[in-house]
Amino acid sequence: MLKAILSLGGLAFILGILSNLVNDQSTNSPDEDSAYSKIKNALPGYKVYARAYAEINGKYPPDACIETEEKIGAISNTVTEEGESKICVLRCQGGKDEALDRYIYIGPRDCRSNYVLFGGCKACIYGCLGEGHCVSVCPYDAITIGPNRLPIINLNKCTACGICVGECPHHVLELIPRSRLVYLACKSLNEEDAVKKICKVGCITCNLCVNACPYEGAIVMDGSLPRIDYTKCTSCGICYNKCPTKSFIDRAKARPYAIISLQCNGCGECIKVCQFNAIEGEPNKRHTVIKDRCIGCGRCFEVCAIKVIIMAGALGYAETT
Repeated sequence: MLKAILSLGGLAFILGILSNLVNDQSTNSPDEDSAYSKIKNALPGYKVYARAYAEINGKYPPDACIETEEKIGAISNTVTEEGESKICVLRCQGGKDEALDRYIYIGPRDCRSNYVLFGGCKACIYGCLGEGHCVSVCPYDAITIGPNRLPIINLNKCTACGICVGECPHHVLELIPRSRLVYLACKSLNEEDAVKKICKVGCITCNLCVNACPYEGAIVMDGSLPRIDYTKCTSCGICYNKCPTKSFIDRAKARPYAIISLQCNGCGECIKVCQFNAIEGEPNKRHTVIKDRCIGCGRCFEVCAIKVIIMAGALGYAETT
């Protein structure tokens, strides 16, 4: 009996090796000089990504992974669009303290296992499940799960490869330009009343962000959610400060504040554009800024015709989301 078991075990081991060889060297696989093989070497361990890009050129753009952008662009003979690098952000703030659950999930600590049970345990079926599947698939150890059961992304380690984005069952991870400081951290398609019942920080489709944004087309409604056009957004932070549920995230460590010099002629244009009543003064006299109200959006600086307004303080961004 023991001999038979050992024989079967050995046969299974050999078949496993042969199976791997067939998978790697089958007639369906491109040869070693093909784009697939070259991209596979540029992306160690990610055969699926390499094959998809090689076989469907353009499905995954060359800049999907910052670390290998130039390599893949050269291999595929495509011109990589000039542009800035990206980061991965979590578009959900509904952790255990902010969002309700529909049921108590008892099972493997994996988002996919949680998801197959009626879309997951969260009352918001669009929210992060917090089981850490993104942590397990990230090849750079750039993601951890925080005490509130939400992913924390270390932007010093994240290369914007997009693997976690594709693996997330609720698609709450997204790549955005690194320089953009403000983004909507909600993907709920629920109606306002439903959102209020299940999540403290969910978007309630109030349209305040759209109406308050001074840059035409930078925020528009896309169905029941605001959508930011990052080619027009300046990360001024007005939408973040106007949002009643704080559904937006502002990555800036600190915002600048406006200072009006003695040369101010009191034209009043700065008062007109300030949405936070942070500027005061009589017509034709020097205006002043109420620092505690100023959010550092820079609108007054933009409209000042005689350039007597300066923005003081450095504008940085947080290293983790």
